[in-house]
Amino acid sequence: MKRLENNFEHFLFTSRWLIAPVYLALVVALLVLLVKTAKQLWVLVSTVMTADGNEIIVGVLSIVDISLIMNLLIIIIFSGYENFVSKMEDLHGHADRPDWMGHIGFTDLKLKLIGSIVAISGIELLKAFMAVDTYSDRHMGWMLGIHLTFVVSGVLYALMDKLSHHDSQ
Repeated sequence: MKRLENNFEHFLFTSRWLIAPVYLALVVALLVLLVKTAKQLWVLVSTVMTADGNEIIVGVLSIVDISLIMNLLIIIIFSGYENFVSKMEDLHGHADRPDWMGHIGFTDLKLKLIGSIVAISGIELLKAFMAVDTYSDRHMGWMLGIHLTFVVSGVLYALMDKLSHHDSQ
């Protein structure tokens, strides 16, 4: 019976590798976002002489938005892989290894995710404000409401995390 239990536990432990293809899919998503960035940059550069200031700002904000999403994906890929699949032992001495790698836990990851969502939502809201004439008041109201929901949720989650760490000490 003990051998069956050990085999089952090894099977469960090995099953963590089922998430590895998801991290590979996120790397492919990074490539997709890179292509989207190149397209956005091409439009920005090719219209720089004819675009007005708002169009330039919205173009730059779009690239910043993509950058935040790509940064978030890198954090999710690295910390998720190290937390749930396998340690990247060979890379611990690498000169380019980010300081945060190996130190972001699941709670920290969730806080970074929420913070990134708030930042991305804020950029999308700013882009909408730059073109306020093209949106209805109802649409703008929904965008603002959703953004505020993200902000309040992020603050409440961070507060709950701080309180839970305070209680556990």
